[in-house]
Amino acid sequence: MEIPSISDLTRQQHAASFGAAADAYRRGRPPYPQSAVEWLVPETARDVVDLGAGTGKFTEQLVAAGFEVVAVEPSAGMREQLAAAVPGVAVHGGTAEHIPLPDASADAAVMAQAWHWVKPELAIPEIARVLRPGGTLGLVWNIRDLTEPWVAELDDVMHEHTREEMDTAPELGGPFEQLERTEIRWQHTLTRAELLDMVASRSYVIVLPASERDELLGNVAELLNSHPDLADHEELTLPYVTRCTRAVRR
Repeated sequence: MEIPSISDLTRQQHAASFGAAADAYRRGRPPYPQSAVEWLVPETARDVVDLGAGTGKFTEQLVAAGFEVVAVEPSAGMREQLAAAVPGVAVHGGTAEHIPLPDASADAAVMAQAWHWVKPELAIPEIARVLRPGGTLGLVWNIRDLTEPWVAELDDVMHEHTREEMDTAPELGGPFEQLERTEIRWQHTLTRAELLDMVASRSYVIVLPASERDELLGNVAELLNSHPDLADHEELTLPYVTRCTRAVRR
């Protein structure tokens, strides 16, 4: 049986769902490789806006790299987690389509794990408005590496009800040029509980009826407990491919 993909209306519902699982998102989602930060944001940048900043996973890495960061996030629950995790960073409610910042106020804008939720026809001119000429837009996704057999099995369990499709190599156009892409392969070590939080924080899991969500999480736990490569390990190594896109505002 073919698993249905997410419709446009359902996508909007999924995009609005994260506040209900903000704590699991903070615990379970992986960071990003440091080389992705270095590739996406020029070292000459000073003011960086993190759009769709979520619970601050990428925000804190930008701060650690020495940038002046403003975080923009639509979900109040996610902003609360972000403010606690990255104290001192300016946090605003908003979206990539409606950024509460002045014209030409940033040297770079980034979106980590979020571009697939936006309407590009609205977001591209709005981001260009906020960026200074020559500013950089960076997009990044952590994608589980399905060439690892147990990760492919995990993916099948996670997508038992809905298959999420993401374009992780989007075209930008408009005022953006010099588009470049790169991929970074790396591994994230996490506990079994953190892996379950990672699963629970996926939008297509959050929106499931409680009984189906509990069943899915139970199936993930069963996979971890029964798989010969995983059963005896409290800590797991989850391989990722981090896909990055960057472009320059004219």
